[in-house]
Amino acid sequence: MAPMSQEDLEWFKSTFRPIPKPEIPDDSIDYSLYYIPSSPAPAIIDEVAETRARLVEVQRTSAELVKDLLKDYIWQREGFRLEITKDDGVTSLHGRTNFGDSIEDEWVVVYLLRELTKKHKDVWAKAVDGDGQFLLVEAAATLPAWLEPEVADNRVWINQGQLVIIKPKNDKGRVTEKISLEDARHIITKEPERLMRSTMVQEEAFYRLRNYPKQINENLHSALVTIPRKVAFLLHQKPAYISAAVEAFYLRDPIALRPLRSKDVDNFTFKPEDFVTVSVRFTRVGYAQLKSQDFPVPKAWAEQLPSTDDRKLYDRAEIGMKLSCGFEMLITDPQNQDKSAVREMKLVLEDLETGDEQLPTDKDIETWDKREDDEKWLDISFEDLDRELKGKGKDKEGEAPSEGAFGDANAQENLQRIVAQFEKFLNDDSAGFEGAEFIDDYDSDSDEDDDDEEEGSSDGEDKEASFDEEEFSRMMKEMMGMPSGMPSRSGLQGPPLPSASRNRVQELDSESEDDTEQIQELSKQMEAELRGTGVLNLNRKGNNASGKQALAERSDEGKDEDVLDFEDEDIDVNFAKNLLESLQGQAGTAGPAGNMLSMMGLPIPKDDRHR
Repeated sequence: MAPMSQEDLEWFKSTFRPIPKPEIPDDSIDYSLYYIPSSPAPAIIDEVAETRARLVEVQRTSAELVKDLLKDYIWQREGFRLEITKDDGVTSLHGRTNFGDSIEDEWVVVYLLRELTKKHKDVWAKAVDGDGQFLLVEAAATLPAWLEPEVADNRVWINQGQLVIIKPKNDKGRVTEKISLEDARHIITKEPERLMRSTMVQEEAFYRLRNYPKQINENLHSALVTIPRKVAFLLHQKPAYISAAVEAFYLRDPIALRPLRSKDVDNFTFKPEDFVTVSVRFTRVGYAQLKSQDFPVPKAWAEQLPSTDDRKLYDRAEIGMKLSCGFEMLITDPQNQDKSAVREMKLVLEDLETGDEQLPTDKDIETWDKREDDEKWLDISFEDLDRELKGKGKDKEGEAPSEGAFGDANAQENLQRIVAQFEKFLNDDSAGFEGAEFIDDYDSDSDEDDDDEEEGSSDGEDKEASFDEEEFSRMMKEMMGMPSGMPSRSGLQGPPLPSASRNRVQELDSESEDDTEQIQELSKQMEAELRGTGVLNLNRKGNNASGKQALAERSDEGKDEDVLDFEDEDIDVNFAKNLLESLQGQAGTAGPAGNMLSMMGLPIPKDDRHR
């Protein structure tokens, strides 16, 4: 074979593209630990062997931590694990955990990384998820101005339990310098002056870990459920099976439901018989998923549930029915056969059939734990949420609500923190349309900052940066195709209403009866006007005729409105059309159209056109 010419070689190189590394899947956290000694190793020591030995020690420490801190912990999908890998000639420990819907699992991983770096001072860890540098997202309000997402890769590290950020060579102005992993390792060892350790940034980044390790066990929920003895046996063998079963139930599809349609009990792997009431440990997310979903009772289970007269017994049996159906779908669904949990359970079930294993007796079950946790953390009403968002988390007498009145304490504290940060953003004169500008720790002595301090008001708030409800309302109306002035009673644009009517946000925040009556009166006027012009009638044939007819009917009923002779161009239905199209586009979720109707006290019309 003739050798490749230089021209052909250049062409081949131009067509070659390296295979890109796969992106991190959603709901997953990717983490790596590197051994980076602060001082160079003696020449007589093999660096590769030394690095591998130190990483093996980290693996052992990791196993001890998991055993001590996570002995009874249940992961939503995958657990914490570290494997020695070699990428681009660099040996490291790498792991990836899919945490599903349980965000707390992600923070358990971060906590373990911090603990490992505390025990091994020359170990540096970094972690990213599907959103990128999520630790920076947590600390967004405290970051220096130069730290943009485009240049953040390989700059954010955890060492000795602290958050460390690698600064650029020049942090004045916009920073475009990106660094590689090799660059980061060089800076850590050779340029320690570029390592930023900010207490303020670290507190924000690790805020969710403030109650660890105590909070780890609070991520779980124990409940008494009534289930077949075989299911109880599996869960007693390995409580972690619960996550796979709940996910199979929660993500069920028609194929997974096929085995539950059988009326013959003998076709079930977990037959609805021989029931026992045992304490089952769930993840909080899993328990909420199981309990919140409406699920038609399979025919084979129809006669097994007790009467609803005793609500406690019925709830235990209903949760047990859902859980048992989850195990049934998990075992029988073809897409689950490669899961390690399914393979393990099938081996245990085979041992039961051959007699190598025996189901627990009632006497055995009596010795099991009977823990049942309070479910108050599930009780979050819309009124409670709305009160918390408005900063009115106290009862009428001014007393603080009792513990557990609004979910759990951590959820309440996190929500209050989010609201406080949002209010801070609204009153931040450095915030632009693209978001809040980050605090620049390095330009604090600049003239601009001095000017800002002089312009600030005595109470620390810049009045010009305060949230203007009237301007916001006007912008929302224009965006929705609605005239900036409130519609007049004739359906035409008229002079704006008094400021008391325009400032609906302030009226909604007020608790006085007078303001409530004003809102109701305003809502009635707007609803009557929309109905009078016929724009809410989706089946009308003629806009003009329906509008005249409605106004005539209102006049006949003794109302004082004058019936105007509308021309075709006078009746503008663009607002109603845009509003209804916006509602349809929301598909039942939150959006500007629904928010506007809610503020006016109007019910959202149902879309029955496709039924």
